[in-house]
Amino acid sequence: MTKSQYPMATSFLGQMVTAVIDRPMHSQHPDWGFTYPVNYGYVPGVPAPDGDDLDVYILNISKPLQQFTGECIAVIHRLNDNDDKLVLVPRGQSLTNQQIRDQTDFQENCFDSVILRARRQDLGES
Repeated sequence: MTKSQYPMATSFLGQMVTAVIDRPMHSQHPDWGFTYPVNYGYVPGVPAPDGDDLDVYILNISKPLQQFTGECIAVIHRLNDNDDKLVLVPRGQSLTNQQIRDQTDFQENCFDSVILRARRQDLGES
């Protein structure tokens, strides 16, 4: 599997991206009731494979937000669902794949996925 198989989401890797936060940190999912330990949102006007706007996790931020502009360091590509997720952090910050998994497990534990990166040396454990 290569990142070229997922050109739309991976085109954001290494880019600064602005997201609208519709599920701020500490809010509850409207249907499933779990609490978001991180800010979660979407990139307005950018369609995802599931037909909604492209989703994002905002990591390395410790307060609820309404909007965020950060660097896309990874894409979580779900193998058993039609929904990629961008991983955004403040510019210049990084996380290992395990740190990404630890912070997104509250929702991603229900899916099989791979973490896609811009450079081969960033892959770590997927």
